[in-house]
Amino acid sequence: MARVALVTGGSRGIGAAIAKHLKAEGYSVAASFAGNEEAAAAFTEETGIPAYKWSVADYDECVEGIAKVEADLGPIEVLVNNAGITRDAPFHKMTREQWSEVMDTNLSGVFNMTHPLWNGMRERKFGRIINISSINGQKGQFAQANYSAAKAGDIGFTKALAQEGARAGITVNVICPGYVATDMVMAVPEKVRDSIIATIPVGRLGEPEDIARCVAFLASDDAGFVTGSTLTANGGQYMT
Repeated sequence: MARVALVTGGSRGIGAAIAKHLKAEGYSVAASFAGNEEAAAAFTEETGIPAYKWSVADYDECVEGIAKVEADLGPIEVLVNNAGITRDAPFHKMTREQWSEVMDTNLSGVFNMTHPLWNGMRERKFGRIINISSINGQKGQFAQANYSAAKAGDIGFTKALAQEGARAGITVNVICPGYVATDMVMAVPEKVRDSIIATIPVGRLGEPEDIARCVAFLASDDAGFVTGSTLTANGGQYMT
């Protein structure tokens, strides 16, 4: 029977690429989304992957959403915490709301999704938790004190939880993508994109599929000895 995988923020961008790739690898996949119902409907029509609406920033909504997915598809064995937002501003102009919104989604959202699934994974003695952080959680970024802090927190969360899950057959890993050719990145002026690419040794932006392949490896049985790891996928832009 196919393992069930849930990808948060899975109907667009990197999340959609991850969901499609996991389905192609034989998983039974569900995607969650927070707001864009039109994009989610188009994604489901294109891929056949069901999309469920809830906010990862709300713990109770996560519990309810997870219950719906498991009722439809079965116990979730692979969780990809991909959902994230930006609310960029230089720190002297950043509001409490901008800070809180990013922390609630990008950091607390990882807790909100993982916590309701943890005991089931422990009981079944198998689980794969894959958290999507960012290059900016590793090196920081101007006007992203909120985003960089949250994404750095995802790395710390991963390392701590991996130690708790290891003996229960649960691996917990984190991927730090660099700049990827999503709609958001492609919407910036060409000169800005060119300046970014100039700092990437491989000479190009990442593709969403580059990150999807990383997820597929970490979700697989082949990665059973890999836990607590940070997989840096940024074309050499920042080396750790």
